[in-house]
Amino acid sequence: MDGIAIELPLFLLATFAGAFVAGLSGFAFGLVAASLWLYVLTPIQSASLIVGFGLLVQGYSVWKLRAALDWRRLWPFIVGAVIGVPAGVSLLTWADPKSVRIAVGAILIAYSLYAFFRPQLKLATDVPPVADITVGFVNGLLGGLTGLAGIVVTIWCNLRGLPKDAQRATFQPVAVVVFAMAALWLGAKGSLTSDTAKLFALGLPFLFAGTWLGLKLFGRIDEAAFRKIVLALLFVSGVALLF
Repeated sequence: MDGIAIELPLFLLATFAGAFVAGLSGFAFGLVAASLWLYVLTPIQSASLIVGFGLLVQGYSVWKLRAALDWRRLWPFIVGAVIGVPAGVSLLTWADPKSVRIAVGAILIAYSLYAFFRPQLKLATDVPPVADITVGFVNGLLGGLTGLAGIVVTIWCNLRGLPKDAQRATFQPVAVVVFAMAALWLGAKGSLTSDTAKLFALGLPFLFAGTWLGLKLFGRIDEAAFRKIVLALLFVSGVALLF
């Protein structure tokens, strides 16, 4: 596409849409935004903006949900994520990104369809910390590989049937950790340019507007509706990764 008259509005629209979806559901900002960004931005610009904006969206949402934070539940996921992100980044040097995307996409589609059409399966409320650490590690590994910062923990919380506030107060702080580590890595690699910084500044008002609107709607939906939204977004995320 030629011409800033087309590129800038598309970029800003995608930023608003991604922030709205993330404000409503707690995840999927990158998948929604990048689906349009990649028509007008380079892959490295898109990745850098997903990390930068993702940190703000998730951080703002975590602040709004701070009353629901439970550090006893959070710490195993964060420990696992801190170990998993560097492992995922190191795998980038030899793993085939297309194969990873296809595998993850197929898993997301299969899980979302199963969970949507079958009665809700609830795991035991009390699980050993090592299970949560393992889930956090796999989540961080996938975050380092694909930029999907909270997908695995999202599925885990959904399986355990946690209340919607508790779910978001679990997988969103983990996503903040994954994004923060990815930001440090991108910065160390010299991936942040002045053009990307300008786009970041231009997108901020649209990012905050979308996040605010999504959070307002989140406060008005019930547990059943939230579960359906999460499963629908997992399905769409899987399709986006496949195609």
